[in-house]
Amino acid sequence: MPDYILGIDGGGTSCRAAVADADGRILGRGKSGASNILSDPDNALRHIDEAARLAFRDAGLPEDLVRSSSATLGLAGNNVGDAVNYVLARLPFRRSKIVNDGLIALQGAIGSEEGAIVILGTGTICLARHGNEMTSIGGWGFQVSDLGGGARLGHAALQECLLAHDRVRPMTPLSAELLAEFGSEPTQVVEFARKASPGEFGRYAPRVFFAAERGDEAALRILHAAAAEVDAALDAVAEVLRGKGRLCLLGGLASLYPTYLAERHRIRLSEPLADALTGAVALAAAELLTDVEPR
Repeated sequence: MPDYILGIDGGGTSCRAAVADADGRILGRGKSGASNILSDPDNALRHIDEAARLAFRDAGLPEDLVRSSSATLGLAGNNVGDAVNYVLARLPFRRSKIVNDGLIALQGAIGSEEGAIVILGTGTICLARHGNEMTSIGGWGFQVSDLGGGARLGHAALQECLLAHDRVRPMTPLSAELLAEFGSEPTQVVEFARKASPGEFGRYAPRVFFAAERGDEAALRILHAAAAEVDAALDAVAEVLRGKGRLCLLGGLASLYPTYLAERHRIRLSEPLADALTGAVALAAAELLTDVEPR
């Protein structure tokens, strides 16, 4: 049996690791750089190893014990088989399992009970557990999905500033500010949008919420449309759960959205029990109990 277990939460911005004993008691934590296995698998591997070693160091344990540990990793980019296989074969742990990063967030937020999470960040995804059944809603990416996500909000804000420039919409303070940042040149907005990643669009999302608080017409229009999409996803979640279980909002926009959501959903919201890293440790402990053969 491995000496210790590791839970790892790896995303496009950072990688967090927690080392725990066989009962799941967390002993130490570590943090490193980005670990999206799809966009940059080699750097992801380096940062996973670094975060794990830092967790052992934080626990006052020898870093070499990393190699005898059992790890469950919730990683961004895990839905592409080639990337998973490439990384899985090169991980430094005695036993490794890669799962959806949303799954560790769900486990952290609701534990082993029924319920759902809605992750509202650059993108959006809902995950629900009813009985032994898992349901995923959304999360198909900026181009065709992620309605209500930060990237969509930022994209809509830039669209509004161009509509205002063309006098299709009133020129609001938000539209004027954004247009001014591009030198009041619509062609510069177009050039930015042509090359921008979802994350670059998403940087404008907090400003949409801030402008809405000030009554900005464009910002309110964007948020009401986005919240309607989130409400629709939550209706689908409610149908899966049949009115049971905890419902948690997670992600960078989670604290900003409730004001704009329908009351039928607001009254059901609960605080998450724990974070995704705690969820990864819990899944690692459960995996250890199954006594799966080492890879």
